Amino acid sequence: MINIFRRSGLSLVVPALLLLTGACAPEEPDHPVPAAADIEALYVWEGDLSVEMSGNVAQVTVTLDPTQYRRGGDLWAKAFPYIFIFSGGTRDAFDENPGLGGVRVRAAHPNGEIISEALLSREVLNELTWNRALRISQEARQEGTERPSTMQDLVRWGEDHTEFEYNPNYIDTP
Repeated sequence: MINIFRRSGLSLVVPALLLLTGACAPEEPDHPVPAAADIEALYVWEGDLSVEMSGNVAQVTVTLDPTQYRRGGDLWAKAFPYIFIFSGGTRDAFDENPGLGGVRVRAAHPNGEIISEALLSREVLNELTWNRALRISQEARQEGTERPSTMQDLVRWGEDHTEFEYNPNYIDTP
């Protein structure tokens, strides 16, 4: 039978058909979803921080100190999720966990209400844009009090690269 395939030119067609149908293609190994505790360990925060997994998305909830909210107002409340999303913790979470599809950071009032939240999907940033995001976030953390424009830059970057939502009970939105 092999001689028939070779004479008829099917010797190349049959293996190609098998590859196209997946008969010979190796399966991709599944990437497990990380444990919430593994993601939580990547973030440093002196306040209340918790992580839950929702499918393959890590939901990081950080309680905002009311004093910071009052002092920083809407701008601080908008920027808060981006400070965590554009951090080494989130980048490490993606690098170390191929099964992680996204990170959602939620800024919560001590009463439990969500003030602001943002979701960064895995595929949004590449190496260059990650480096820029980390720089913008670092500048906002270091200089945000003296130079509010760095917080505004962070919010603009965040709004351009995430899915976000602001609670109108806490943040005035145009």
